[in-house]
Amino acid sequence: ISDTSKHFLNELLGTVAVITSDGRMIVGTLKGFDQTINLILDESHERVFSSSQGVEQVVLGLYIVRGDNVAVIGEIDEETDSALDLGNIRAEPLNSVVH
Repeated sequence: ISDTSKHFLNELLGTVAVITSDGRMIVGTLKGFDQTINLILDESHERVFSSSQGVEQVVLGLYIVRGDNVAVIGEIDEETDSALDLGNIRAEPLNSVVH
């Protein structure tokens, strides 16, 4: 892991969204990471998208995401996120990352 990536992840210790290489979106509190970007998320849940119904939130709790499965990680603005009406959001599920 580069020094830039370490600095970025250290700044993110808080609520984050992780998009995995298999197309899942996991939201939780980033508690830690290691040199291979394995992530430790607490109070996490998976947001399951559907084009026919609202976003389902599956509670995961304390969760580890393997670094080789992380496609994107970003900070969540908690105020904006809490204002979202996930029950009315419709979206196609993400596809897996193709290498």
